[in-house]
Amino acid sequence: MNKASKTIMAGLMLAFSLCAAANEQRFSSPDGTLSVVVDDEGGRPGYTVTLDGKTFLTRSPLGVVTNVDDLTQGMVMKDCRVGIVHDSYDLKTIKQSHVSYDATEAVCHFEKDGRQSLDITFHLTGRDVAYRYTIYPKKNTLAAVVIGEASGFVFPQGTTTFLCPQSKPMTGFARTAPSYETSYALDAEAGSNGWGEGFTFPCLFKTPDGWALVSETGTDGGYVGCRLLNRGGTSYSIGFPQEGEMNGVGSTLAAVSLPFSTPWRTITIGTTLKPIVESTVANDLVRPKYAPSKVYDYGKGSWSWIIGMDQSCNFDEQKRYVDFTAAMGYRSLLVDALWDTQIGYEKMEELARYAKERGVGLFLWYNSNGQWNDAPQTPKGKMDKSGPRRKEMAWMQRNGILGIKVDFFGSDKQPMMQLYEDILTDANDFGLQVIFHGCTLPRGWERMFPNYVASEAVLASENLHFGQGACDAEARNAATHTFIRNAVGSMDFGGSALNKRYSADNQHGTTRRTSDVFALATAVLFQSSVQHFALAPNNLDDAPSWAMDFMKEVPTTWDETRFIDGYPGKYVILARRCGQKWYVVGINAQDELVKMKVSLPMVAKGALATIYTDDALLQGSCKEAKIKAQQVAVNIPCNGGVVVVAAAADFTNNQ
Repeated sequence: MNKASKTIMAGLMLAFSLCAAANEQRFSSPDGTLSVVVDDEGGRPGYTVTLDGKTFLTRSPLGVVTNVDDLTQGMVMKDCRVGIVHDSYDLKTIKQSHVSYDATEAVCHFEKDGRQSLDITFHLTGRDVAYRYTIYPKKNTLAAVVIGEASGFVFPQGTTTFLCPQSKPMTGFARTAPSYETSYALDAEAGSNGWGEGFTFPCLFKTPDGWALVSETGTDGGYVGCRLLNRGGTSYSIGFPQEGEMNGVGSTLAAVSLPFSTPWRTITIGTTLKPIVESTVANDLVRPKYAPSKVYDYGKGSWSWIIGMDQSCNFDEQKRYVDFTAAMGYRSLLVDALWDTQIGYEKMEELARYAKERGVGLFLWYNSNGQWNDAPQTPKGKMDKSGPRRKEMAWMQRNGILGIKVDFFGSDKQPMMQLYEDILTDANDFGLQVIFHGCTLPRGWERMFPNYVASEAVLASENLHFGQGACDAEARNAATHTFIRNAVGSMDFGGSALNKRYSADNQHGTTRRTSDVFALATAVLFQSSVQHFALAPNNLDDAPSWAMDFMKEVPTTWDETRFIDGYPGKYVILARRCGQKWYVVGINAQDELVKMKVSLPMVAKGALATIYTDDALLQGSCKEAKIKAQQVAVNIPCNGGVVVVAAAADFTNNQ
């Protein structure tokens, strides 16, 4: 064979090889609207996503790399097993109390060097795409370390972003970052990598044809929490934790036992923001890790720290807040940092008895540790090890404590994810509910851990006390959370203040720019089954009676959520149903008035509604009016709000 013939033959063999490798499988959601194509072009797994024929993700890479094998190249897709899966569950702690879940499941089998090496499982609904990997042993190797993922999200050109930059490790207050507490950059061009460290989940994108929210779910102590890294232009991929987290202690990698299934990568897609706001995908894909040790209750509460800071954590002031909590008909009081030294264990037992006599339970604050941060607040050294933790929790159980708020985690490394799981598991043994602060994003934890309540993982209410800039930006930030942070998990914000100033005397400190009606609206807008509001005892006398009456009655658990209108950082109008009553709320961060007629087909015809509105000077008022033609006129000034409370129609016909 001459040289030319050899060249032609080599070219034909290469072409045949590439052709043979380019296996392709297409599958769609049960309603046929959302489609995924998976292929192994060039030996590298990839996928594309379309909605109604419009591309939302161009070909994006798939695969994982372990210390045993590189499962991102040399891969051959043998087949995809496609079917329909159904699930239904009830969960009081999320945006929808009953979920019925139908999805297309596609399990795509990949081989490398002729052996089974990787499955990629996809779930598709009409609004969600999710996938995860199952890694198989190589010969007799049953232990591996996941070094990274190729998992990518390549958006069409022209996509803009709504992202929260990841902090550099061991920065911020007392070196407690990253703690998911930075401001979103809205409507930004794709192509940057935040502050150099990528972005915290969830991540919102506006494509030429709609919206996409990227996140993850199902993460526990068996893996790491991930972030999103920009790879140039509109290309993004999964990133593992930063090496400097936890003061440099612990690996950024994930140690696993094979076979092993990773957490899910989720992409919620829509031509409007409605699918993103209403999605329950974070909990659809996970299962409870243990049974609840008791029936957990939920509800409203108060806390002194947001107004009075550290000095308010003394016995007399907490007694005053117990009385205030009881007067509001609330379930709980959160006693914040330094209670162990400024009140003490013996007096805390007395406070717990005093509260119980008035129908109030206590949540107690804890520092997660001290080895990975410099935060001086105590109690510390109680939550990071099983022995001291269980001893502390047994004391709480004996004294009728309802739950704990644990703060200052500052890492997504596997040991830290294991600590979250260990705290939750032990707390359940003692009948305690758990709130996390200074922490990572919850990833399906409402369903995975029955005693889990909520996480902060947002620039929350304390910043309103600490700086006027946060107060000035309150409406903008609040109008963002519905579409991003609160779309994927319960958010412990601790807001809805009715003080004009963030101080105990209501005369000093930062000034609230938003209206009282705005505060009422966020009590509904921000979803968490346990809400400790930023109200103060003086509000019984100095806040409008209609506002306090609303705050006494507003629910914290919801049966249904419906997005009505809005745009991230500008305004939002949302409806939530509790039982036979709808709460329709709106807020506005724009200079211009939000003025529109809102259709409310889910409200009973001719229903007598209670309506809370603001005038141009942000002076709120309350009135009763009939909802005519199941429609209401909405006028929301900048920094203002609207709330409409009305009886539901026959909601079984409106699911």
